[in-house]
Amino acid sequence: MCFAQIFSIAACSLTLIIASTANAQPNSSSDKKTGSDQPVSFYKQIRPIFQQHCYGCHQGAKQAGQYVMTDFGKLLAGGETGSKAIVPGSTEKSYLYELIVPVDGEAEMPRDAAPLKKSDIQLIERWIKQGAKNDTPKNANVSFTEKNPPVYKLLPTVTSLDVSPDGKQIAVAGYHEVIIHRVEFQNNKFKTSVVARLIGLSERIETVAFSPDGKKLVVCGGSPARMGEIQIWDVSKRELLLSKQVGYDTLYGAAWSRDGNSVAFGCPDTTVRVINAKTGKQTLFNGAHNDWVLGTVFSTKNDHVITVSRDRSMKLIKVDTQRFIDNITSITPGALKGGLNAVDCHPAKDELLCGGADGVVKVYRMIRVKKRRIGDDFNLIRKYPKLNGRVFDTCFSTDGKNIVAVSSYNGRGQLKVFATDTAKEITKYENQSGGLFAADFFPTGKHIATSGFDGVIQIIDTKTGKPVAQFNSVPLSKNKKTGSKTAPQSKIHSKPQK
Repeated sequence: MCFAQIFSIAACSLTLIIASTANAQPNSSSDKKTGSDQPVSFYKQIRPIFQQHCYGCHQGAKQAGQYVMTDFGKLLAGGETGSKAIVPGSTEKSYLYELIVPVDGEAEMPRDAAPLKKSDIQLIERWIKQGAKNDTPKNANVSFTEKNPPVYKLLPTVTSLDVSPDGKQIAVAGYHEVIIHRVEFQNNKFKTSVVARLIGLSERIETVAFSPDGKKLVVCGGSPARMGEIQIWDVSKRELLLSKQVGYDTLYGAAWSRDGNSVAFGCPDTTVRVINAKTGKQTLFNGAHNDWVLGTVFSTKNDHVITVSRDRSMKLIKVDTQRFIDNITSITPGALKGGLNAVDCHPAKDELLCGGADGVVKVYRMIRVKKRRIGDDFNLIRKYPKLNGRVFDTCFSTDGKNIVAVSSYNGRGQLKVFATDTAKEITKYENQSGGLFAADFFPTGKHIATSGFDGVIQIIDTKTGKPVAQFNSVPLSKNKKTGSKTAPQSKIHSKPQK
């Protein structure tokens, strides 16, 4: 077809579109509505405002003022004051509206934060005056709480797990929750039991990590394409201390500073952020990456944050100035074969362990001591033998003598343990029932907890590579008719140790 024919067809099409538009008549009264006459959607317009600014303190797990905003009935009812939070049709009688309207530039809510934007307040005002209707779809009405926990018919894929510093608990990522398993090692056998289910707002949990003293747990995740969230829990009290919404997509790779005062995490908007672990106040923001930031870790002195990303790089950022300092990895195109998924810092020195799409785990020095030249990879200290597929997690043992890495390839998982300084392979474990996505050493270094696609937690002997115990990551529901589990239940068992 020649250019003239294409132009002729396009011109005819444009003429038809213009004619059709000119002759079109409004087919409903809603077509005539503009601006303030348009109905306001709770689900699409009001809920996101509450989610960003209010849900952190007013949800099932954290009911400030005995007020819950994640349940529509309770949202209208109000909290401990006894006043109706929202009276449909009347902003004058709606206590919530009174609290969010600034007086002399300040509003009572959100507490310890800037007032809502004028446009957001106007939306809430219009919604209340229009009758405060709830247009939430039925399939979006599920609200999980301690009294109404998620029910599992099949084991979920485990995206993250962490062993507590004392080795007595394992935190495991579930759906809308983190499951805490107690682990006891007696008479050369492991015994496990679920002791807590920490249920929050986020559907998807990407990272769970105990604080250095084991008293707190950071939970990093969100609801894909809707919100990112950082949660901080008091482990012994099972109490949500902080819930902070960040951005509009899931968060990744949360890590504690070594003093336990700060938490770093990555975002799919290519930024890395650090918040105060007590107040939630943001103390660092940096956008040096050009793709999702999937992993973070603090240096030994907490003065730097190191990040890894899908953009195939590891970057160094100064905490006090929030400035990008250096690309730790090579900047030569093609030097790195794929994105990086995991990063860890040696417990005693600033040497950085990373792994990703190419299956090769590497250790880099943090600070460059030689002038950069295009084409070099000077900071590289050591490479380790390749794993099958992509590496999804890797970490140092507590004493720094060994490293572990896990990967996934063609529906199978692989775990390898290496001597840190020699790169000698100590042991290997093959998981035939699915890829492995998470692993962590017990503090003694003698065992490793790992899991992934099949949702089964395996405890692996570091020396032999053999499973010595396994158990389900979550409690499975029972079939009401038969009383049996609705999915194959992996028996909790242990094998005697030599």
